[in-house]
Amino acid sequence: MSSSLATQKAAGQAFSVTHRSVLAIAVPMTLGYLSTPLLGVIDMAVIGRLGDAALLGGIAMGGIIFDLVFTAFNFLRSGTTGLTAQALGARNEEEIKATLLRALVVAAIGGIAVIAVHAPVRDVGLWFLGGSADVQSATSRYFDIRVLSAPFLLANYAILGWFIGRGRAGTGLALQLFLNGLNIGLSIWFVIGLNWSVEGVALATVLSEIMATALGLVLVLTSVKKGSWPPASIIFDRRLLLRMMALNRDIMIRSFALLYAYAFFMARSADQGDAVLAANAVLEKFILVSGYFLDGLATAAEQLSGRAVGARYRPAFDRTLKLTALWSFVMAGILAAIYSVAGPAMIDFMTTAPEVRALGYTYLIWAIIAPLLGVLAFQMDGVFIGATWSGTMRNMMLLSLAVFIAAYYVLFPILGNHGLWIALELFLGLRGISLLAACRKRADRTFAAA
Repeated sequence: MSSSLATQKAAGQAFSVTHRSVLAIAVPMTLGYLSTPLLGVIDMAVIGRLGDAALLGGIAMGGIIFDLVFTAFNFLRSGTTGLTAQALGARNEEEIKATLLRALVVAAIGGIAVIAVHAPVRDVGLWFLGGSADVQSATSRYFDIRVLSAPFLLANYAILGWFIGRGRAGTGLALQLFLNGLNIGLSIWFVIGLNWSVEGVALATVLSEIMATALGLVLVLTSVKKGSWPPASIIFDRRLLLRMMALNRDIMIRSFALLYAYAFFMARSADQGDAVLAANAVLEKFILVSGYFLDGLATAAEQLSGRAVGARYRPAFDRTLKLTALWSFVMAGILAAIYSVAGPAMIDFMTTAPEVRALGYTYLIWAIIAPLLGVLAFQMDGVFIGATWSGTMRNMMLLSLAVFIAAYYVLFPILGNHGLWIALELFLGLRGISLLAACRKRADRTFAAA
Protein backbone atom coordinates (compact mmCIF):
# COMPACT_ATOMS: atom_id res chain seq x y z
CA MET A 1 0.00 0.00 0.00
CA SER A 2 1.38 3.47 -0.88
CA SER A 3 2.00 6.01 1.86
CA SER A 4 -0.83 8.21 0.59
CA LEU A 5 -3.31 5.34 0.72
CA ALA A 6 -2.09 4.46 4.17
CA THR A 7 -2.92 8.00 5.25
CA GLN A 8 -6.46 7.65 3.97
CA LYS A 9 -7.05 4.24 5.52
CA ALA A 10 -5.58 4.94 8.94
CA ALA A 11 -8.40 4.94 11.47
CA GLY A 12 -9.15 4.67 15.15
CA GLN A 13 -5.85 6.06 16.44
CA ALA A 14 -7.23 7.09 19.83
CA PHE A 15 -5.70 9.90 21.88
CA SER A 16 -6.86 12.10 24.73
CA VAL A 17 -7.59 15.83 24.61
CA THR A 18 -7.34 17.51 28.02
CA HIS A 19 -7.08 21.02 29.40
CA ARG A 20 -3.36 20.39 29.66
CA SER A 21 -2.96 19.33 26.03
CA VAL A 22 -4.93 22.37 24.82
CA LEU A 23 -2.94 24.82 26.93
CA ALA A 24 0.37 23.14 26.08
CA ILE A 25 -0.17 24.37 22.53
CA ALA A 26 -2.19 27.52 23.22
CA VAL A 27 0.03 29.18 25.83
CA PRO A 28 3.35 29.15 23.94
CA MET A 29 1.66 30.01 20.65
CA THR A 30 -0.27 32.87 22.28
CA LEU A 31 3.04 34.27 23.50
CA GLY A 32 4.54 33.81 20.05
CA TYR A 33 1.61 35.34 18.20
CA LEU A 34 1.38 38.27 20.60
CA SER A 35 4.84 39.32 19.53
CA THR A 36 3.46 39.97 16.02
CA PRO A 37 0.89 42.66 16.93
CA LEU A 38 3.39 43.96 19.47
CA LEU A 39 5.65 44.53 16.49
CA GLY A 40 2.83 46.47 14.80
CA VAL A 41 2.28 48.52 17.95
CA ILE A 42 6.00 49.30 18.21
CA ASP A 43 6.13 50.27 14.53
CA MET A 44 3.19 52.61 15.10
CA ALA A 45 4.82 53.97 18.26
CA VAL A 46 8.23 54.71 16.74
CA ILE A 47 6.64 56.34 13.68
CA GLY A 48 4.08 58.08 15.91
CA ARG A 49 6.94 59.73 17.82
CA LEU A 50 7.68 61.67 14.64
CA GLY A 51 4.31 63.42 15.10
CA ASP A 52 3.13 63.04 11.49
CA ALA A 53 -0.32 61.44 10.99
CA ALA A 54 0.48 60.80 7.31
CA LEU A 55 3.37 58.50 8.27
CA LEU A 56 1.08 56.52 10.58
CA GLY A 57 -1.43 56.19 7.76
CA GLY A 58 1.34 55.12 5.38
CA ILE A 59 2.45 52.29 7.67
CA ALA A 60 -1.16 51.14 8.12
CA MET A 61 -2.02 51.23 4.42
CA GLY A 62 1.30 49.72 3.33
CA GLY A 63 0.67 46.84 5.72
CA ILE A 64 -2.80 46.31 4.25
CA ILE A 65 -1.47 46.14 0.68
CA PHE A 66 1.24 43.74 1.77
CA ASP A 67 -1.28 41.55 3.59
CA LEU A 68 -3.57 41.54 0.56
CA VAL A 69 -0.69 40.36 -1.62
CA PHE A 70 0.18 37.49 0.69
CA THR A 71 -3.38 36.39 1.36
CA ALA A 72 -2.99 34.09 -1.64
CA PHE A 73 -0.31 32.22 0.31
CA ASN A 74 -1.96 31.98 3.72
CA PHE A 75 -2.36 28.23 3.25
CA LEU A 76 1.41 27.95 3.64
CA ARG A 77 0.82 28.48 7.36
CA SER A 78 -2.71 27.32 8.06
CA GLY A 79 -2.96 24.68 5.35
CA THR A 80 0.42 23.21 6.25
CA THR A 81 -0.71 22.98 9.87
CA GLY A 82 -3.90 21.12 9.00
CA LEU A 83 -2.29 18.70 6.53
CA THR A 84 0.65 18.01 8.84
CA ALA A 85 -1.63 17.41 11.83
CA GLN A 86 -3.76 14.99 9.83
CA ALA A 87 -0.64 13.11 8.71
CA LEU A 88 0.46 13.01 12.35
CA GLY A 89 -2.92 11.59 13.40
CA ALA A 90 -2.61 8.94 10.68
CA ARG A 91 0.98 8.20 11.82
CA ASN A 92 2.36 8.80 8.33
CA GLU A 93 5.89 10.13 8.87
CA GLU A 94 6.69 10.29 5.17
CA GLU A 95 3.72 12.54 4.44
CA ILE A 96 4.58 14.82 7.37
CA LYS A 97 7.92 15.61 5.73
CA ALA A 98 6.55 15.77 2.20
CA THR A 99 3.99 18.36 3.29
CA LEU A 100 6.75 20.74 4.37
CA LEU A 101 8.77 20.28 1.18
CA ARG A 102 5.75 20.98 -1.03
CA ALA A 103 5.06 24.15 0.94
CA LEU A 104 8.68 25.35 0.67
CA VAL A 105 8.65 24.89 -3.12
CA VAL A 106 5.50 27.00 -3.37
CA ALA A 107 7.06 29.59 -1.02
CA ALA A 108 10.15 30.02 -3.20
CA ILE A 109 8.22 30.31 -6.47
CA GLY A 110 5.55 32.55 -5.00
CA GLY A 111 7.97 34.89 -3.27
CA ILE A 112 10.00 35.52 -6.41
CA ALA A 113 6.82 36.12 -8.41
CA VAL A 114 5.57 38.70 -5.89
CA ILE A 115 8.80 40.69 -6.13
CA ALA A 116 8.60 40.63 -9.94
CA VAL A 117 5.09 42.15 -10.06
CA HIS A 118 5.16 44.34 -6.97
CA ALA A 119 5.04 47.74 -8.72
CA PRO A 120 1.64 47.36 -10.43
CA VAL A 121 0.27 45.66 -7.33
CA ARG A 122 1.37 48.62 -5.22
CA ASP A 123 -0.22 51.09 -7.63
CA VAL A 124 -3.54 49.25 -7.67
CA GLY A 125 -3.51 49.11 -3.89
CA LEU A 126 -2.90 52.83 -3.61
CA TRP A 127 -5.68 53.54 -6.08
CA PHE A 128 -8.12 51.40 -4.10
CA LEU A 129 -7.21 52.64 -0.62
CA GLY A 130 -6.90 56.32 -1.50
CA GLY A 131 -5.59 58.69 1.16
CA SER A 132 -3.75 62.00 0.88
CA ALA A 133 -0.63 62.52 -1.25
CA ASP A 134 1.56 62.38 1.88
CA VAL A 135 -0.01 59.09 2.99
CA GLN A 136 0.45 57.56 -0.47
CA SER A 137 4.09 58.64 -0.61
CA ALA A 138 4.83 57.05 2.77
CA THR A 139 2.99 53.89 1.72
CA SER A 140 5.04 53.53 -1.48
CA ARG A 141 8.37 54.02 0.27
CA TYR A 142 7.44 51.42 2.89
CA PHE A 143 6.03 48.81 0.49
CA ASP A 144 8.88 48.95 -2.08
CA ILE A 145 11.41 47.90 0.55
CA ARG A 146 9.33 45.48 2.59
CA VAL A 147 8.30 43.42 -0.47
CA LEU A 148 11.89 42.17 -0.76
CA SER A 149 11.17 39.91 2.21
CA ALA A 150 8.59 37.92 0.20
CA PRO A 151 10.37 34.55 -0.35
CA PHE A 152 11.58 34.44 3.24
CA LEU A 153 8.25 35.44 4.76
CA LEU A 154 6.51 32.65 2.82
CA ALA A 155 9.14 30.12 3.85
CA ASN A 156 8.58 31.16 7.46
CA TYR A 157 4.83 30.59 7.01
CA ALA A 158 5.52 27.03 5.88
CA ILE A 159 8.07 26.23 8.59
CA LEU A 160 5.89 27.61 11.39
CA GLY A 161 2.82 25.74 10.12
CA TRP A 162 4.79 22.52 9.93
CA PHE A 163 6.04 22.72 13.51
CA ILE A 164 2.57 23.62 14.79
CA GLY A 165 1.04 20.70 12.89
CA ARG A 166 3.50 18.37 14.60
CA GLY A 167 2.47 19.74 18.01
CA ARG A 168 5.85 21.45 18.49
CA ALA A 169 4.45 24.64 20.02
CA GLY A 170 7.67 25.42 21.88
CA THR A 171 9.61 25.52 18.63
CA GLY A 172 6.93 27.70 17.06
CA LEU A 173 7.20 30.08 20.01
CA ALA A 174 10.98 30.29 19.65
CA LEU A 175 10.71 31.11 15.94
CA GLN A 176 8.07 33.79 16.47
CA LEU A 177 9.94 35.43 19.32
CA PHE A 178 13.18 35.46 17.35
CA LEU A 179 11.52 36.91 14.24
CA ASN A 180 9.50 39.61 15.93
CA GLY A 181 12.00 40.42 18.67
CA LEU A 182 14.71 41.05 16.09
CA ASN A 183 12.27 43.10 14.00
CA ILE A 184 11.29 45.27 16.98
CA GLY A 185 14.92 45.92 17.91
CA LEU A 186 15.90 46.83 14.37
CA SER A 187 12.84 49.08 13.91
CA ILE A 188 13.67 51.08 17.04
CA TRP A 189 17.31 51.40 16.00
CA PHE A 190 16.64 52.37 12.40
CA VAL A 191 13.82 54.87 13.10
CA ILE A 192 14.68 56.37 16.50
CA GLY A 193 18.43 55.89 16.34
CA LEU A 194 19.15 56.51 12.65
CA ASN A 195 16.04 58.59 11.75
CA TRP A 196 15.18 56.43 8.72
CA SER A 197 11.38 56.96 8.97
CA VAL A 198 9.15 54.35 7.23
CA GLU A 199 12.15 53.01 5.28
CA GLY A 200 13.71 51.89 8.55
CA VAL A 201 10.60 49.95 9.59
CA ALA A 202 10.49 48.18 6.21
CA LEU A 203 14.19 47.29 6.18
CA ALA A 204 13.92 45.89 9.70
CA THR A 205 11.23 43.49 8.47
CA VAL A 206 13.31 42.31 5.50
CA LEU A 207 16.40 41.53 7.58
CA SER A 208 14.35 39.80 10.30
CA GLU A 209 12.56 37.51 7.83
CA ILE A 210 15.88 36.44 6.30
CA MET A 211 17.42 35.57 9.66
CA ALA A 212 14.27 33.75 10.84
CA THR A 213 14.24 31.60 7.70
CA ALA A 214 17.83 30.58 8.33
CA LEU A 215 17.05 29.64 11.94
CA GLY A 216 13.88 27.77 10.92
CA LEU A 217 15.68 25.62 8.36
CA VAL A 218 18.35 24.73 10.91
CA LEU A 219 15.64 23.64 13.37
CA VAL A 220 13.90 21.58 10.68
CA LEU A 221 17.10 19.77 9.74
CA THR A 222 17.93 18.99 13.35
CA SER A 223 14.42 17.67 14.05
CA VAL A 224 14.54 14.80 11.52
CA LYS A 225 17.00 12.04 10.81
CA LYS A 226 19.57 12.77 8.12
CA GLY A 227 18.73 11.17 4.77
CA SER A 228 15.17 10.32 5.78
CA TRP A 229 13.39 12.78 3.49
CA PRO A 230 10.83 11.40 0.98
CA PRO A 231 11.69 11.09 -2.74
CA ALA A 232 10.48 13.54 -5.42
CA SER A 233 7.78 11.09 -6.54
CA ILE A 234 6.08 11.49 -3.15
CA ILE A 235 6.68 15.23 -2.84
CA PHE A 236 5.17 15.90 -6.27
CA ASP A 237 2.43 13.26 -6.09
CA ARG A 238 -0.29 14.67 -8.37
CA ARG A 239 -3.24 13.77 -6.17
CA LEU A 240 -1.69 15.24 -3.06
CA LEU A 241 -0.58 18.38 -4.89
CA LEU A 242 -4.12 18.87 -6.18
CA ARG A 243 -5.44 18.42 -2.65
CA MET A 244 -3.08 21.13 -1.43
CA MET A 245 -4.06 23.44 -4.29
CA ALA A 246 -7.79 22.94 -3.64
CA LEU A 247 -7.22 23.76 0.02
CA ASN A 248 -5.21 26.81 -1.04
CA ARG A 249 -8.00 27.99 -3.34
CA ASP A 250 -10.61 27.99 -0.60
CA ILE A 251 -8.32 29.50 2.04
CA MET A 252 -7.20 32.11 -0.49
CA ILE A 253 -10.79 33.20 -1.21
CA ARG A 254 -11.62 33.21 2.48
CA SER A 255 -8.49 35.18 3.35
CA PHE A 256 -8.98 37.68 0.52
CA ALA A 257 -12.50 38.29 1.81
CA LEU A 258 -11.13 38.87 5.32
CA LEU A 259 -8.42 41.24 4.12
CA TYR A 260 -10.90 42.99 1.83
CA ALA A 261 -13.07 43.67 4.86
CA TYR A 262 -10.17 45.36 6.68
CA ALA A 263 -9.05 47.16 3.50
CA PHE A 264 -12.62 48.41 3.05
CA PHE A 265 -12.59 49.55 6.67
CA MET A 266 -9.33 51.48 6.20
CA ALA A 267 -10.41 52.95 2.87
CA ARG A 268 -13.64 54.23 4.39
CA SER A 269 -11.55 55.59 7.27
CA ALA A 270 -9.28 57.42 4.80
CA ASP A 271 -12.38 59.01 3.23
CA GLN A 272 -12.90 60.80 6.55
CA GLY A 273 -9.46 62.45 6.64
CA ASP A 274 -5.95 61.70 7.92
CA ALA A 275 -6.86 62.11 11.60
CA VAL A 276 -9.74 59.59 11.51
CA LEU A 277 -7.61 57.24 9.43
CA ALA A 278 -4.80 57.40 11.98
CA ALA A 279 -7.19 56.93 14.94
CA ASN A 280 -8.90 53.94 13.33
CA ALA A 281 -5.48 52.50 12.43
CA VAL A 282 -4.40 52.76 16.06
CA LEU A 283 -7.59 51.09 17.29
CA GLU A 284 -7.30 48.41 14.62
CA LYS A 285 -4.08 47.39 16.37
CA PHE A 286 -6.24 46.53 19.41
CA ILE A 287 -8.21 44.12 17.21
CA LEU A 288 -4.99 42.66 15.83
CA VAL A 289 -3.73 42.13 19.37
CA SER A 290 -7.03 40.40 20.19
CA GLY A 291 -6.72 38.22 17.11
CA TYR A 292 -3.23 37.05 17.87
CA PHE A 293 -4.10 36.58 21.54
CA LEU A 294 -7.01 34.32 20.57
CA ASP A 295 -5.03 32.67 17.78
CA GLY A 296 -3.07 30.69 20.36
CA LEU A 297 -6.23 28.76 21.17
CA ALA A 298 -7.22 28.66 17.51
CA THR A 299 -3.85 27.01 16.86
CA ALA A 300 -4.60 24.40 19.51
CA ALA A 301 -7.93 23.81 17.77
CA GLU A 302 -6.14 23.45 14.41
CA GLN A 303 -3.61 20.92 15.61
CA LEU A 304 -5.94 18.81 17.76
CA SER A 305 -8.92 18.80 15.39
CA GLY A 306 -6.63 18.01 12.45
CA ARG A 307 -5.03 15.19 14.38
CA ALA A 308 -8.48 13.86 15.33
CA VAL A 309 -9.61 13.87 11.69
CA GLY A 310 -6.39 12.15 10.59
CA ALA A 311 -6.85 9.53 13.30
CA ARG A 312 -10.58 9.21 12.49
CA TYR A 313 -11.35 9.60 16.21
CA ARG A 314 -14.55 11.59 16.94
CA PRO A 315 -14.26 11.78 20.77
CA ALA A 316 -11.00 13.72 20.48
CA PHE A 317 -12.61 16.10 17.99
CA ASP A 318 -15.63 16.81 20.21
CA ARG A 319 -13.43 17.34 23.25
CA THR A 320 -11.23 19.74 21.27
CA LEU A 321 -14.29 21.76 20.27
CA LYS A 322 -15.51 22.13 23.85
CA LEU A 323 -12.22 22.91 25.55
CA THR A 324 -10.94 25.39 22.99
CA ALA A 325 -14.30 27.23 23.11
CA LEU A 326 -14.16 27.42 26.90
CA TRP A 327 -10.66 28.84 27.03
CA SER A 328 -11.28 31.17 24.10
CA PHE A 329 -14.15 32.88 25.91
CA VAL A 330 -12.04 33.20 29.05
CA MET A 331 -9.29 34.89 27.05
CA ALA A 332 -11.75 37.20 25.28
CA GLY A 333 -13.13 38.38 28.62
CA ILE A 334 -9.64 39.11 29.90
CA LEU A 335 -8.84 41.15 26.78
CA ALA A 336 -12.01 43.22 27.04
CA ALA A 337 -11.22 44.00 30.69
CA ILE A 338 -7.65 45.04 29.84
CA TYR A 339 -8.80 47.36 27.05
CA SER A 340 -11.40 48.92 29.35
CA VAL A 341 -8.75 49.86 31.90
CA ALA A 342 -5.62 50.45 29.81
CA GLY A 343 -7.09 51.54 26.46
CA PRO A 344 -6.45 55.29 26.79
CA ALA A 345 -2.85 54.74 27.88
CA MET A 346 -2.30 52.39 24.93
CA ILE A 347 -3.60 55.04 22.54
CA ASP A 348 -1.28 57.62 24.09
CA PHE A 349 1.65 55.24 23.69
CA MET A 350 1.02 54.75 19.97
CA THR A 351 0.60 58.40 18.98
CA THR A 352 1.51 61.87 20.27
CA ALA A 353 -0.87 63.73 17.90
CA PRO A 354 -3.60 65.38 20.09
CA GLU A 355 -6.38 65.08 17.48
CA VAL A 356 -5.65 61.41 16.86
CA ARG A 357 -5.65 60.71 20.60
CA ALA A 358 -9.02 62.46 21.08
CA LEU A 359 -10.63 60.48 18.26
CA GLY A 360 -9.13 57.27 19.63
CA TYR A 361 -10.80 57.85 23.00
CA THR A 362 -14.14 58.49 21.26
CA TYR A 363 -14.15 55.17 19.38
CA LEU A 364 -12.35 53.05 21.99
CA ILE A 365 -15.56 51.22 23.00
CA TRP A 366 -15.56 49.31 19.71
CA ALA A 367 -12.06 47.98 20.35
CA ILE A 368 -13.18 46.87 23.82
CA ILE A 369 -16.12 44.75 22.63
CA ALA A 370 -14.40 43.34 19.52
CA PRO A 371 -12.82 40.33 21.34
CA LEU A 372 -16.19 39.31 22.79
CA LEU A 373 -17.96 39.47 19.44
CA GLY A 374 -15.13 37.89 17.46
CA VAL A 375 -14.06 35.07 19.76
CA LEU A 376 -16.11 32.36 18.02
CA ALA A 377 -14.73 33.35 14.64
CA PHE A 378 -11.15 32.70 15.75
CA GLN A 379 -11.93 29.42 17.50
CA MET A 380 -14.07 28.08 14.65
CA ASP A 381 -11.45 29.09 12.08
CA GLY A 382 -9.00 26.88 13.93
CA VAL A 383 -11.35 23.90 13.94
CA PHE A 384 -12.23 24.24 10.25
CA ILE A 385 -8.60 24.75 9.17
CA GLY A 386 -7.42 21.71 11.11
CA ALA A 387 -10.22 19.58 9.69
CA THR A 388 -9.54 21.07 6.21
CA TRP A 389 -13.22 21.97 5.78
CA SER A 390 -12.14 24.90 3.68
CA GLY A 391 -15.18 25.12 1.41
CA THR A 392 -17.60 25.81 4.25
CA MET A 393 -15.20 28.28 5.85
CA ARG A 394 -14.95 30.15 2.54
CA ASN A 395 -18.73 30.32 2.10
CA MET A 396 -19.40 31.63 5.62
CA MET A 397 -16.72 34.29 5.18
CA LEU A 398 -18.32 35.53 1.94
CA LEU A 399 -21.72 35.69 3.64
CA SER A 400 -20.28 37.70 6.55
CA LEU A 401 -18.50 40.08 4.17
CA ALA A 402 -21.73 40.78 2.29
CA VAL A 403 -23.49 41.63 5.57
CA PHE A 404 -20.60 43.92 6.59
CA ILE A 405 -20.70 45.97 3.40
CA ALA A 406 -24.49 46.22 3.41
CA ALA A 407 -24.46 47.29 7.07
CA TYR A 408 -21.90 50.00 6.34
CA TYR A 409 -24.02 51.60 3.63
CA VAL A 410 -27.04 51.58 5.94
CA LEU A 411 -25.30 52.74 9.14
CA PHE A 412 -22.57 55.17 8.03
CA PRO A 413 -24.92 57.87 6.69
CA ILE A 414 -26.71 57.83 10.05
CA LEU A 415 -23.91 57.30 12.57
CA GLY A 416 -20.71 58.28 10.75
CA ASN A 417 -17.55 56.54 11.95
CA HIS A 418 -19.52 54.79 14.69
CA GLY A 419 -21.59 53.19 11.91
CA LEU A 420 -18.41 51.96 10.23
CA TRP A 421 -17.30 50.34 13.48
CA ILE A 422 -20.70 48.73 14.12
CA ALA A 423 -20.62 47.17 10.65
CA LEU A 424 -17.17 45.73 11.39
CA GLU A 425 -18.39 44.26 14.70
CA LEU A 426 -21.32 42.59 12.90
CA PHE A 427 -18.83 41.05 10.48
CA LEU A 428 -16.77 39.59 13.33
CA GLY A 429 -19.78 38.14 15.13
CA LEU A 430 -21.50 36.60 12.12
CA ARG A 431 -18.36 34.74 11.05
CA GLY A 432 -18.25 32.76 14.28
CA ILE A 433 -21.98 32.08 14.55
CA SER A 434 -22.26 30.84 10.97
CA LEU A 435 -19.30 28.47 11.33
CA LEU A 436 -20.59 27.10 14.62
CA ALA A 437 -23.96 26.39 12.98
CA ALA A 438 -22.24 24.38 10.23
CA CYS A 439 -19.73 22.54 12.43
CA ARG A 440 -21.76 19.59 13.71
CA LYS A 441 -23.08 18.62 10.29
CA ARG A 442 -19.57 18.67 8.83
CA ALA A 443 -18.25 16.58 11.71
CA ASP A 444 -21.03 14.00 11.32
CA ARG A 445 -20.24 13.65 7.63
CA THR A 446 -16.46 13.44 8.12
CA PHE A 447 -16.43 10.85 10.87
CA ALA A 448 -19.28 8.79 9.39
CA ALA A 449 -17.09 8.35 6.29
CA ALA A 450 -14.35 6.89 8.46
